[in-house]
Parts: sequence; structure tokens; C-alpha cells
Amino acid sequence: MTAKQKTVVAAALGECVHVAGVMNFLRLAEEAGWRTVFLGPATPIERVIEAARHEQADLVGVSYRLTPETGAHLLGRFAEAADELHVAGVRFAFAGTPPLAEKAVTLGFFEQVFDGSESADQVLAYLRGQRLAMATEADFPQHTIERIRWKSPYPLIRHHFGLLTMQATIDGITQIAAARCLDVISLGIDQDAQENFFRPDRQDPVRRGAGGVPVRSADDYRALYAASRRGNYPLLRTYSGTDDFVRLAELYVETINIAWCAIPLFWFNQMDGRGPWDLEGSIREHQTVMRWYGERNIPVELNEPHHWGMRDAPDTVFVASAYLSAYNARAFGVRDYIAQLMFNSPPGLSDAMDLAKMLAVLEITKPLIGPDFRIWKQTRTGLLSYPVDPVAARAHLAASIYLQMALRPHIVHVVGHTEAHHAATAEDVIEACSMARRTIENALRGQPDLTADPAVQARAAQLVEETHYLLDAIAQLAPAGVTDPLIDPATLTKAVTVGLLDAPQLRNNPFAPGRVVTRFINGMCVAVDERGRPLEEKQRIQQIMDHLSPMKTAR
Repeated sequence: MTAKQKTVVAAALGECVHVAGVMNFLRLAEEAGWRTVFLGPATPIERVIEAARHEQADLVGVSYRLTPETGAHLLGRFAEAADELHVAGVRFAFAGTPPLAEKAVTLGFFEQVFDGSESADQVLAYLRGQRLAMATEADFPQHTIERIRWKSPYPLIRHHFGLLTMQATIDGITQIAAARCLDVISLGIDQDAQENFFRPDRQDPVRRGAGGVPVRSADDYRALYAASRRGNYPLLRTYSGTDDFVRLAELYVETINIAWCAIPLFWFNQMDGRGPWDLEGSIREHQTVMRWYGERNIPVELNEPHHWGMRDAPDTVFVASAYLSAYNARAFGVRDYIAQLMFNSPPGLSDAMDLAKMLAVLEITKPLIGPDFRIWKQTRTGLLSYPVDPVAARAHLAASIYLQMALRPHIVHVVGHTEAHHAATAEDVIEACSMARRTIENALRGQPDLTADPAVQARAAQLVEETHYLLDAIAQLAPAGVTDPLIDPATLTKAVTVGLLDAPQLRNNPFAPGRVVTRFINGMCVAVDERGRPLEEKQRIQQIMDHLSPMKTAR
């Protein structure tokens, strides 16, 4: 038997003629599956009661946006008149200005009172059955994929947070969670916590708090998690570390119920000075961590391609590293893969060519998707792209996220507008997420299809084609007997050491040659020759392979 469709009746009460909020509420109700009945502006109390009875309403929503004193008297009369319906199980919600909303709460009649500060996704959650005012942890999914589906069509919002002391970070998490401004708090922990958590003899007191919160025990992680158990009960995640990877993974699952693992393929080792492992050894370790999380059905993100982009690598290298990330994740048993798509990385890209690069990533990884491998899109603003000026930084945050919404991401990683000046405080996080939420809502109301631009489509297709050339060249580096070169640590390492995967900022690096030269041409980041002319990827690859041939002959 099909369940009866629920009905909501809504109106602006009394002499109030402001109905924009009522109409928006009803649009969201329709999205949530309700049958809606709009009674219009300036609706008498008796008309609302009559319609609620006639329509057999499950929920009655009323609004009032005029003088709070007049509204308080009107709401008292309404509650008295609707008491019989209330006793019969009809639910009631009110929306108004903050001063009147405070008075409405004191009546104890309305199950939900909105004061206008709620985001669209919060209202939608209420209409799907969540009692926002009495929410508990059980009202908010505590696993990433469940929460993505629960919040759809709105993406999860994630933000990085970690201050210089444990207490400041605990207080900040408490404030952020209570504000219900995001879904995922990414704990920013200091370098010693990432590298030397289990090795106190290697910790340097001078570096305490460098880069984030100085967690030094399992109880520290438990305290951070406990601080998040309020508001909308956000998920927590943190860095996967640069040593003792599996021990840290076990710790994170046990103490913070880690939302997902984020680990690179080529980075966080001696190559970038952020870990003790050499390149090949770290690739093996990272693959082991992928497998560990995959076996436990915990999502995995490879925060990989943007590290090449941040070092001015050619767009093709960015796309190739994104493919290798997804390919390795699938090969090592990951079922839910979070594809990180960092825009503005490097900052010199045009919006059109940046979007084309991301479309190329999605297109080239699409064939990997299957019953046992899903890709979830996570977008973010480039770490190095923020201006110092706070007004310009706010504009950049909103503009970048609006562009990102062209991909309809499942997760938006908000990079705070204060990034170029200081680590985000709790107030900064709340403000940044508020700007992001509004931008997301605007886009979801009917953003033009930015991906349909012919120039964007042409560049995306070009990048896919070039990336296949590069991936084929990497596979050719493998010696006989290697079954799958694209997951072989030695082959992947060689791809870096010979310069197939390279970036200008890697010069004087112990592993990568840093020989490639790039320029921004027509909004693209492309390899160029010694005269500054664009170098086609086939040419760049051929030059490297020709250089290798004499070496092979000599051996």
C-alpha cells in the first residue's frame, strides 16, 4: 500500500503581507515530497484553522514579519485557536524576525521556530523529518556516504580547523558545531603529530603547534571529538600522517570515527620535506593505507593532483596524477573514492580553463566507476590563490565556489578567506561557511551550465587525449614482468625521476628533476620550450624518452 502523501498548509498570518519566505518554505516542502497548500498573505487565524482541517494537514506553517509586540499577541491567539488541532497531532511551525521568533519559542506551541538564520538545507532537513530544535546525534548521519545522500541536493560543507593549543581548538570546535555551519571538520594537526605521534623522542618542543593543534595522546583526539558532539554533530577527519600510517589509522577510527582517509600518492615524504620516507617507499606505504581503509569500507581521498598544480605543473600532469590516484585507490580495494578537485591551482588559470581541467579529470576517471568503485566529487578553492585583502578574499571565496558548483560537487571544502593572513578562528570558519552556503544556494536555484562553453569542452577533450599519451609513456617505463605499471611503486617513482611527472618548483629536488618549464597561455598552464613557445605533450614526452634511450643502450 502506498503511504499517504503528507500535506503542509502555510500562510502569512494576520495583517502580514510578506510571503516570500512562505513560498520558499513551500518550494522546499515540495522538494521533500510534501503536498503543499498556500493560503496567501494577510490570512485570518480562522481561515488557517479551517484550511488545516479541510486539507487534513500534517503540518501548518505560519509567518509574521511585522511589529514583534503585535505579532506576539497574534501568535498567542493563534495557539489558543489551534489547540484542538495541536492535541490531535497536527504539527506547527513558525517563521519570523529574530525578536518575534524568541517570543514564539516561549509559547511552547510550535515544534520548530525559524528566525531567518537557517540555511535552505537546514529547512529541508526539518521537512524530511528532523526536529532541529531537539536534534540529537541520531538525527545526523555519522558516516560520509550516508550524510552525502541525506543532505542531497546540497553538498556537504567541510572546513579545516586547528589552533595552536588544545584548549583553543576544543573551544573552537564547540562553537563551530553549535553554529551548525558545516558537516565535516578537518582537524589541522601540527607536524609532529603527523610524523612523530608515536615517536616522542623525535618530537621537537620548538615546533609544538607548528601548522595546527598539538595533539599528543589518544585522549587529546577523544577530547576534540567530544567537543563536536552538539549542534549538527559534524563528522571529523584529519591528516593520515607521514609515518606510522596504519597505527594512526587505527587511532583515528577508534577516537574520532574518522570520516574518510586523505593521503597522497607521491607526496608527504622526502620529496616535499614533510616525511621521513623516500619516494618509492612512501608510495608503498600509501598504497597499504588505502587497502587498510578499503577493507573497512571507509572512503579514501587522494589529496594528490593539487600538489602538482600548486607547484606550477602542466595541466596534463595534474590530470594524469588525478587518474593515477583514482586508479590506485580502486586497485587497492577502495569502494568510495573522494576525488579532490582543487580549483585555482595554480592561481594563474582562467576560470574557463580551470573548469576544463576538472572536467578532464572527471571524464578520464569515469571508466573506472563500477559496482565496487564509486567516485564522489569534492571541490575546493586553491590554497595559494587568496589575496591578503579581506574584502577581496571574501569575493574570491564566493566566486570560486560558484564556479565549483558547475560540477555539482558532493562535498565543498571551504578554504577560509583568512588563509593568506592567518589560520582560521572559529568565527572565521563560521563566516566562511555562511558565505559558501549562500553561494551554493544561489547556484542550486538555477546556475547556467558553465560546462557547456565550447572552449571549455574543447580544452577538456584535449587534456584527456594528452593525458592518455602521458599515461602510456609511464607504463612504458616498467620492466618486463610488471603486471600493472600504474600501481607499481618503482615505475611510478621512475615517472617522477625521469621527468614525465614534473613541476618547475621541484628543481633541486632529491627525486624530481624540475626541468619542465610552464607558462600561463590563454588561461592554461602549459609546458613551453626554451623560447617560451607551447610544447605539445607528445613532444615533451618524446624529448624525455629520447633522453632515456641512450641510457638504456649504455646499460
